[in-house]
Amino acid sequence: MDEKFMRLAIAKAKQGIEKGQTPFGACIAKDGEVVCCVHNIVWERLDITAHAEIHAIREACKQLNTVDLSGCVMYATCEPCPMCFSACHWAGISKIVYGARIDDAKTLGFSELTISNREMKQFGNSPVAIVSDCLRNENLALFDFWNQRADKRTY
Repeated sequence: MDEKFMRLAIAKAKQGIEKGQTPFGACIAKDGEVVCCVHNIVWERLDITAHAEIHAIREACKQLNTVDLSGCVMYATCEPCPMCFSACHWAGISKIVYGARIDDAKTLGFSELTISNREMKQFGNSPVAIVSDCLRNENLALFDFWNQRADKRTY
């Protein structure tokens, strides 16, 4: 099931790249159903907090008419940054499944804080379950696709 939802996040990230966004997508599912699937909109909105995961949380809260996303799973094409991990924690997301790693994004020039989700979980005593490296190579291919574009921008 994880691969199915991760592939949706990958497809959405690719759409975002084609629109001049960065190579990140997220899908939130609950009870085996998609709640929302979005891509990063930092450059579209000129909002540095509009990471794919934050965008997905905002959309899921609207769709479910609540700020409590307990029982939801976040599928992220890249390991969530500390801001996004914290938002998942505060929203009550039960599990985060990610593909590429935060260090991979830093290698591309993104100004990432390389604090892993496992470190955030441990030091913050968060109950969020973490599954890493889901379809890792397919997620890394997004970075290659984005990196070949003349209009690519980091933040």
